[in-house]
Order: sequence, then C-alpha cells, then structure tokens
Amino acid sequence: MDEKEAYSQRLKAAVHYTVGRLCQQAAADHEREFSRQAIAALAEITFRQCDIFATDLEAFARHAKRQTVTVDDVKLLARRSAALSNYIQQKSEELAQNNQEQKERRKKNAAKRKTKSSTENEADMAMEP
Repeated sequence: MDEKEAYSQRLKAAVHYTVGRLCQQAAADHEREFSRQAIAALAEITFRQCDIFATDLEAFARHAKRQTVTVDDVKLLARRSAALSNYIQQKSEELAQNNQEQKERRKKNAAKRKTKSSTENEADMAMEP
C-alpha cells in the first residue's frame, strides 16, 4: 500500500470512528440502536460525499483562478440545500462579526500600547539632564 492509500485509509477510519460516536449519541438521545452495518454504510456515504465536496470546492476555486477555497465556494456548494445554505450563511456572518470584533480589540490594544510607550518615552526624556 502506497502512502496515498494509507492516508486515505486513516481518513476513512477517522470518519468511521466519528460517525460511530455520532450514532451512539443519537441512539442515546432517541432511545434507538444502530447496527454495525448501518454505521459502516453511513461512514462510507459520508466519506464519499466529503470526497465529492472536496473535488467541487477545488473546482470552484480553480474556476475563480484561486489556490484557496473560500467561504463563498462553500456557500456555492451548499446552494442546493436550503437548510444547509442558511446554516452556513449564519455561521459565516458569525465568523465575520467575531473577526471584526477581534480587529477592533487589536486596534484598541495597539493604540493603548502606543500611548503607553510614548508616555514612558516622555517621562524618560523629562528625567534626563
């Protein structure tokens, strides 16, 4: 098995584990059980769908002549599912708001540091003969 296949197998195992954990949580919440075959089928479907998503996202970025997949690419991918599209739009807006708040905090902190250092410099100069 070459390195790419080994990597793919590790990813599949991670997806299978995660799907299994999600199924356990759902089973506990709804008093149901999932068979091992059902979990394996869900994991395989999830892995294949993620592979399709990755291919589509790469194509969207390439079409826009970019090397990086952006939020707009993800929104475009989700356009067929209204619920998913709305959820991604909401999360995108939350992230944008959080980023804006962080930028504002950084600017305030930088201004405070600048004011503090200039005040210290003035005090140092005043103490010099």
